[in-house]
Amino acid sequence: MDLLFFFFLSSGLFLGWSLGANDAANIFGTAVGSKMLKFKTAAATSCLFIVIGAVFAGGGTSATLNSLGSVNAIAGAFMVALSAALTVYWMVSSGLLVSTSQAIVGGIIGWNLYSGYDTDIHTLYTIVSSWVLCPLLSGFIAIIVYVLIKNILHFSHLHLLRQDSYLRIGLWLLAAFGGYALGANNIANVMGVFVESSPFKNIYLNGYYISNTQILFFLGAIAICVGIFTYSYKAIKTVGNNLMSMTPTIAWIIVFSQSLVLFAFSSQGLQASLKDLGLPSIPLVPVSSSQAVIGAIIGIGIAKGGRNISWNTITKIIIGWIATPLISAAICFISLFFLENVFQQKVYM
Repeated sequence: MDLLFFFFLSSGLFLGWSLGANDAANIFGTAVGSKMLKFKTAAATSCLFIVIGAVFAGGGTSATLNSLGSVNAIAGAFMVALSAALTVYWMVSSGLLVSTSQAIVGGIIGWNLYSGYDTDIHTLYTIVSSWVLCPLLSGFIAIIVYVLIKNILHFSHLHLLRQDSYLRIGLWLLAAFGGYALGANNIANVMGVFVESSPFKNIYLNGYYISNTQILFFLGAIAICVGIFTYSYKAIKTVGNNLMSMTPTIAWIIVFSQSLVLFAFSSQGLQASLKDLGLPSIPLVPVSSSQAVIGAIIGIGIAKGGRNISWNTITKIIIGWIATPLISAAICFISLFFLENVFQQKVYM
């Protein structure tokens, strides 16, 4: 296999690392921030299920992302992923939670503009509308769950120690579910642009079939896990402490709400079931776990009368969301010019 491919793939691995550094906070940042789970326990659990979700359920969102702009040259894919990764890294190092989904979409649009390929407007509309729907849905779920949990705790008269024990178990289970949902939904952001140019071959092993795309997604999932263990503390502090004071119960509700939203936007089975029932289906779109967790926090804040929310922090995060795709698109467009004309690389076919 051409070693040059692995060099170009490095930007996708870097993006995976950046996603792990940023989005781990959205899987278990509230649990760690509220002192209910140890970081290593939550990180190891999430990493295992990130790999499972990415390898076995990441195909749906990847297909949607590729329909936005099918990056058909490995050098072009390298620059799209690198532009998104640099944008995410810069934002994370500034202490802001950003959307990897928005960064990669910006990079793809930058590639479309440079290469002259049309951006699929329907797909773009679907993706952008999900950026609005994601936090709204997460906030709505959080409000409902908050009211339910509040009533259950009020009428059940559980001892505080038993409540604490149940919540720890619940947060640990949600670290697993959240990891699976993140892997299934966001692996497209990390490796989706490399699918068209991947040189990996399908593998048949003892009756099991492993596709070339699954191999690619496995490598991306490992990069996410490395990012979690090496650089996720800063973002966890933002989610766990700065946005709103966290009780263990609030932490559980936030993790549950954002995980359920990510799962809904990546489950092909759920989409098929809704269609069979004649109901509007949820698109298979890579959405922002950052937006989901912020939506959940705002939802709970609204349910509590708007108290204890750091609106200044949320305002800065929203500004980061708006800037992310614009910055990523600009970096990609300019960098493709240098990659093609200075380094003589074919960035599109």
